Amino acid sequence: MSIHDVLILGSGPAGLTAAIYAARANLAPLLVRGPQPGGQLTITTEVENYPGFREGILGPQLMAEMEEQAKRFGTQILEGEVTRVDLEPRPFRVWVGERVEEGRTLIIATGASAKLLGLPGEAALMGHGVSACATCDGFFFKGQEVAIVGGGDTAMEEATFLTRFAAKVTVIHRRAELRASKIMQERARANPKIEWLLDTGVAEVLDPARGKLTALRLKNLKTGEETVRPFGGLFVAIGHQPNTQLFAGQLAMDARGYLEVEPGTPRTAVSGVFAAGDVADAVYRQAVTAAGTGCMAAIEAERWLEAEAHAAHVAHAAKAAAGDGGKAR
Repeated sequence: MSIHDVLILGSGPAGLTAAIYAARANLAPLLVRGPQPGGQLTITTEVENYPGFREGILGPQLMAEMEEQAKRFGTQILEGEVTRVDLEPRPFRVWVGERVEEGRTLIIATGASAKLLGLPGEAALMGHGVSACATCDGFFFKGQEVAIVGGGDTAMEEATFLTRFAAKVTVIHRRAELRASKIMQERARANPKIEWLLDTGVAEVLDPARGKLTALRLKNLKTGEETVRPFGGLFVAIGHQPNTQLFAGQLAMDARGYLEVEPGTPRTAVSGVFAAGDVADAVYRQAVTAAGTGCMAAIEAERWLEAEAHAAHVAHAAKAAAGDGGKAR
């Protein structure tokens, strides 16, 4: 069992940025890669909105570059999935399989997973016509007809955003009524480029054999009638699930499961534990914002360690002075 100054859980933009900053501060961080190395960007094809890449870069390539940069400065990367954490003792304890690692500080960057429809073609075509992020991928669908599944505020916001690029956006929702707030519904319904298919579900995503999305098989949930409609893109906007199950009962979360942090910081309610990226961000969910909070978390961890070291030095000096005083008497 090893004790590390900085222990990082997650290998997406937040975790790897935290590792780069912590390693450059000579804190020799240990990063646990997790079940989806590289995070959600590894299921994205072209990334054109990350600063510094004028011609864009493939999502997996971007994450590979970040990982190599973190390694260059001395980050140790551990393969495996965290199965248990204990934030009560100091140092904190983390189980990676049967292996136990300890950290004086802990940076949680486990991210969030997009909720998907669970259809075989959906998974096969993720990044090839299917997306869970309109802000990330909408640009690639200029002049095309696209569909978006969902009925909440996020779906309305993303449908409206997609009209900047797509020729037509069709909103597909399983119910007759939308869950979105009234103002968001009104804004979307006023947009002439948005069409509505309510009481409708997606039965099949076509066509994995061709390596790209060509159409959707739709089912009217009232009549049972099925139709096939051509689409160039499918955006799934039925929510995200933060990967925080490990921390239930140990860290404060909101009603959706996102870790709660002190506003404007990555600090959680447990001193020495920091949260970065989508695990605590239900609003932006972008690679660049995740990287920014990863930087913040590493700086906070460095300052926390310095404060602890100073406090320990002061306590030791006071104890020594008290001992000397006792001898003098």
